[in-house]
Amino acid sequence: MQHPRFLSRTIMLAFGFAIASVTLAATAQYSTYLPLVVGRPAVPVIGGCEIFPSDNAWNQDVSTLPVDSRSANYIASINAGGATRLHPDFGSDPSYGIPFVVVPASQPLVPINFVEYADESDPGPYPIPANAPVEGGGDRHVLVVRQNECKLYELYHAAFTGPGWNAGSGAVWNLRSNALRPAGWTSADAAGLPILPGLARYDEVNAGEIRHALRFTVWRSQNGYILPATHAAGATDDPNYPPMGLRLRLKANYDISGFTGHARVILTALKKYGMIVADNGSSWFISGATDSRWNDDDLNQLKSVPGNVFEVVQTGTVVR
Repeated sequence: MQHPRFLSRTIMLAFGFAIASVTLAATAQYSTYLPLVVGRPAVPVIGGCEIFPSDNAWNQDVSTLPVDSRSANYIASINAGGATRLHPDFGSDPSYGIPFVVVPASQPLVPINFVEYADESDPGPYPIPANAPVEGGGDRHVLVVRQNECKLYELYHAAFTGPGWNAGSGAVWNLRSNALRPAGWTSADAAGLPILPGLARYDEVNAGEIRHALRFTVWRSQNGYILPATHAAGATDDPNYPPMGLRLRLKANYDISGFTGHARVILTALKKYGMIVADNGSSWFISGATDSRWNDDDLNQLKSVPGNVFEVVQTGTVVR
């Protein structure tokens, strides 16, 4: 997928306030059709670390938030790219999805050379092994959590060069904090967001519940963003196109009783936590972690879900 991130680098942001941590209410309510799993934490845990605090935007229950007044216009513009149905951008084929790896606490730090967005990247070194899995396709993301450190390291356009890595951009996230990127900065993703929290992961889906929002892409975005996104990647000022950070949810009245297995778990999460515009690409493509255990026949049920059964919720104003 092509991501015209360079278009947003001409944006000059002129507001003079400090971005505070996002504090949004979240609950740990369980699916109505699956048994309660006693003792599960309120938020996802990877590598011994919670993936951001429970009040982080990624973990927010948006099922009762008001609908945005531009919702219908946003949905129409997302559909205008030709793709009009949900599409899982992951599956059992290892060339699909975005991989991540948990490394031990002893993982050595290596140098990172940023060749595209060095001025908006967190400097190295990063604890990324030479054999870290790299996303297929053009984006070549690398995602690493170091065991019990509670930091997430993410790279974009990554390539191992020895002893370290070249990358287009990179970000280090403190998983114990709601702190955002500086205003106008990208990350390893176009929206300036972390990638790992927005991935559907096999283990959580197989356990019966996703407890966070999902990441997805749109074919065209406007030149603006909504917090917790901090970076725009759009080529138009038309306010009817989605900004980075826009939050959608599956409508409460959309009947998912005919869906089974993993597809139903994902759709249940989309009603409660929704999904966030994180990059430009094919419209309605939701992101998941690379895993050979995915059942493609099961996931393919999602391709029957039309985009017009989603709605945009109000989570903030557009920053331009």
